[in-house]
Formats: sequence, C-alpha cells, structure tokens
Amino acid sequence: MFTATLIAANGLPGGDVSAAADRLAAAGCRPSAPRWIDADATVDIDFTGDSLAARASLEGVFAGVDLVVQPRAGRRKALLIADMDSTMITVECIDELADYAGIKAQVAEVTERAMRGELDFEGALDARVALLAGLDEGAIDRCLAERVRNMPGAVPLVRTMRAGGALAILVSGGFTRFAEPVAARIGFDRAIANRLLVADGRLTGEVAKPIVGAATKEATLRAAITERGLTAAQTLAVGDGANDLPMIRAAGLGVAYHAKPIVAAAAAARIEHGDLTALLWAQGIPRAEWVSE
Repeated sequence: MFTATLIAANGLPGGDVSAAADRLAAAGCRPSAPRWIDADATVDIDFTGDSLAARASLEGVFAGVDLVVQPRAGRRKALLIADMDSTMITVECIDELADYAGIKAQVAEVTERAMRGELDFEGALDARVALLAGLDEGAIDRCLAERVRNMPGAVPLVRTMRAGGALAILVSGGFTRFAEPVAARIGFDRAIANRLLVADGRLTGEVAKPIVGAATKEATLRAAITERGLTAAQTLAVGDGANDLPMIRAAGLGVAYHAKPIVAAAAAARIEHGDLTALLWAQGIPRAEWVSE
C-alpha cells in the first residue's frame, strides 16, 4: 500500500482531491477514499499499484500543490539529515560573507554553478574561500547576526521530529561558525560542517581538510543509521544542491527542497511551493502535533 500526499498550505480545493483520485484510478492504481491530515490543506490518498505511475499522474498537475508518494508503512521517520544553506536557512552563508569583502557577485556565481553540479564542490569551495583571505574574522559574527535567518518551517520540522524520538543532524558544506549556532537555535542534535582557518583575527583563505562535501553527507546518514539501529526506510534527507544528491538518494525519503534542477529531477520527492512543514505533513503529522518551542 502506498500513500499520495497532496500538500497546499494556502488551500487545497476539494475538486483537486477528487481529480487526484480519478487520475490515480486512470493510471491503473486503486485509490482508497481520501483522508484529510489538516482540513483543506493536506490530504492522503492511499492506493495500491505502481507508485511511479501514481507520481507521474499527479506531479505538477495541481497549481501550488506539492506531492509526496511513498509506502504507507513507516512514513514517520526516525532520522533527519538536513543541508543548511538555502534549506534550513534562507541564504548561502559564503555568498553573504563575501559581501562583507565586496565580492559577493563573484563568489555567488561560483556557488550557483557548484550547487547546479557544474563544478567540483571541493575545488569550488577552496576557490571561493581563497577569495576571502584577509577578511576580518568579526565579519562572520556580523553576517550571522544580520543576515542568517531560519527557513520558514525549520523549527517545527526539527523540534517535532525530535519530540517524536528522531535524531536530527545538520550536515553542511558551509562553515561551523554558522552551522553550530544555527543548529542550536533550530534544535538539531548536532552539526557537521567545514572549519574556516583564522590567523591573527583574519581569514587565511583556507578551509580545514578533509572538506565536508557530498561523501560526508552520505556517510553521516549511513553512520547514523548504524548508530540508531535503523533501516534506510526510516530516514529522511533534505537539501537543495548537487552535493546533497548522494544522501537524498540513500534516504528512505529523499527530498529536494526548492532545489536546483539536477536535484529536483533525481529526488523521490520535491517541495517547490510549501515551506519545511510540508515534511511534517509528508509524515502524516497534523498541525495539532507540531512543536515550535
């Protein structure tokens, strides 16, 4: 048995729900009666049949609606592995830090290409950090205070999952000076990220090795599975860039969040309209059970 979850925080018309059930039936699936998670916002339609055919029949059909298709059993996850920049926070920290050095446009272009998978992540990170050589260390704290904001839905997603017993790990190709305070204020159990090197109060233009990249993100997921005695099916991974792809593919539910095209095309689920609370609805958790403090 599979579940198709239609998510529309701004309202889900009943006509769309009926049309979705009809489309599933036309695709050779056998839908059950729709079941609302939260009235007019999110609905589950259980079905038997081909999950790929079901997804193809529904994805992108209804305006403003996100879709998650997954096995009905085990949808509430026991492990969350999340990217930080443009996923758990609204900015790319290295781009904003570069603005304090007056080179944001130059660095942001490389960031965008790396996130689209056009450049080697590790090499691109080294090249961007090198451009920050000589920047006053104080710019890091200024950037954190002035520009780094939580992504809408980040706090309830993480805190609700942890309240349900899940382990939540933030794994970032960015920097510990941002990831550690971000993880603390959102509510993650731990954070893993790169370490910027500083000497005499200024950035050296180097990052400590080995670099936290795609391989580290996947390895973190697999290590946490072993640590908690889980199966891959019990895990959720979310990110937006090409360096998130290995962990997204390895997770039971891999989610592309407002992601680059290469990631959106490869992920099992895409969130393109809603915020991060869509991942609570995807697990069948209604608003009444969300934890935000």
